[in-house]
Amino acid sequence: MQTVPAGDVRTDTDQSVAPDRPWLVIVWNDPINLMSFVTFVFQKLFGYSKEKATKLMMDVHVKGRAVVSSGTRDRAELDVYRLHEHGLWATMEQSG
Repeated sequence: MQTVPAGDVRTDTDQSVAPDRPWLVIVWNDPINLMSFVTFVFQKLFGYSKEKATKLMMDVHVKGRAVVSSGTRDRAELDVYRLHEHGLWATMEQSG
């Protein structure tokens, strides 16, 4: 029987995460929020110009979703939380 040294213990989980792939924050279309409000939220939370915020809002409106930020898992979780605080439907996923 072979033993594994204490420093080499590896635990596998159902959700494997590759550390070099950024997390994407996605805002989804909803029937509640006005387009002007969504644009405002993108400017406020991410510091986007009115033009960039409007483009992202139009992607949400026309395509049903837009990636509004990317980065570490912690940052994505914070961004999703802040978007939820403003009443927007947001999720996160690891880039593929």
